[in-house]
Formats: sequence, structure tokens, C-alpha cells
Amino acid sequence: MSDAAALIVILDAVLMGALPRIFFRRDGRLNLRWWLTAAPFFAGSGTVLLAALGLATPWRSVPSAVAAGAELAAVGMATASIGLMCFTLGTHRIPIALWHQADDAPRHIVTWGAYSRIRHPFYASFLLLLAACLLACPHPGTAAAFVWGALALNATAAREETRLRKSELGADYAAYMRRTGRFFPRLT
Repeated sequence: MSDAAALIVILDAVLMGALPRIFFRRDGRLNLRWWLTAAPFFAGSGTVLLAALGLATPWRSVPSAVAAGAELAAVGMATASIGLMCFTLGTHRIPIALWHQADDAPRHIVTWGAYSRIRHPFYASFLLLLAACLLACPHPGTAAAFVWGALALNATAAREETRLRKSELGADYAAYMRRTGRFFPRLT
């Protein structure tokens, strides 16, 4: 793994880890569900860090050109993740809940900026980070983190969407869902 790939992936993980301090409201609790959702990000970026320090060995049964292409893709994904995270931060006028608590009723639906094409741009940026970890450092730890993170974020997004559809904003949210993708823009 190149130093550049490791550095940008770790920088992306540090930015993601700083979000609770620099952006989110502090009225939520870090409950078990939050820790289970966050765990793959610790595992994936931690594996990359261990590999960069020479303490974990990535799988390498591919030609060096393929590995170099994967690392280049990892740099692109981590950079895109950082950009999307920053764009999403800039979209919000007020901080949002760190974790959607049981009593966290929606006040409005954000449909502009980063949310104009996808419903969960923070989660999309987090998925890009996990993909970057896997490409930069193909390892059982990053592979498991990618699968676990994708499943956890998809379940979290589905739970949030169900709650929003059942809220007083449900009709507006259903219309918004029809024109946007969950993590990636709709093609039609």
C-alpha cells in the first residue's frame, strides 16, 4: 500500500470521526446501535493504519499494475468522500442530531445541496470511505468492515426513511424519495 493511499484514507477517517465534535448536535446518546454502526469504520480505517505501520499485511495476489490501479481508485474514492462530506456539511443550515433518537421528530426535510440527488449523502460518503479502505488495503478486516458498514448504513437509512414517511412530513418525503436515490443518484 502506498503512503499516499494510506494518508488520504486515514485523513478521510479522521474527518469522519471529527463530525460528532464539529457538526452534530450534542443532544443524542451514543447508544448500542450507534456503536454497532460505527464499528466498521474503526475496523476498516484501523486496518489501513496498521498496514501503513507494517503491522498488518494486505492480500496481494494480483499483478502490481492492478494493485496500483486499486490504490489510485482508493485515493479517488477517499477524496470524493471528503468532498461529499464537506458539501453535505455546507448544505445544512443548522446541526442535525448525532444519532436519530427515538424522540428526534423531523422538523423539516433537506432537499437542496448535497441532498438534491441523494437522500443520505453523509452515509454515501461513509460508504466511499469503506470502499477506499478495501481498495487501499485489501485485507479480511477491510472486507468485513465494508460489508458490515454497507449493511448497517442501509438498515439505518431504511429505518430513518420509514420514520420520515410516517411523520407529518410523510407525503413530502415520499415524493422526495421518488426523485432521489438512497446513496447514489437515480439514473432516471
